[in-house]
Amino acid sequence: VDVFQAWCGPCKPVVNLFQKIRNEVGSNLLHFAVAEVDSIDALEKYRGQCEPVFLFYTGGELVAVVRGADAPLLQKTILKYL
Repeated sequence: VDVFQAWCGPCKPVVNLFQKIRNEVGSNLLHFAVAEVDSIDALEKYRGQCEPVFLFYTGGELVAVVRGADAPLLQKTILKYL
């Protein structure tokens, strides 16, 4: 989940990375979503940050958080939890 604030918007450059990985591993294994922190109370702790935050869930449980648009770290994290 790409967690963003309205004033900053979702991290568009990372979308291409997710698309590439999704095509490589199969569309049923990886799902990408965006969530605006200002409209979701459960994400309140991520408000006021100027860097992108990516939340990784497996089986409905939060398993990893990556701060910043670090493509190699994002790819490593995705592959680890697939």
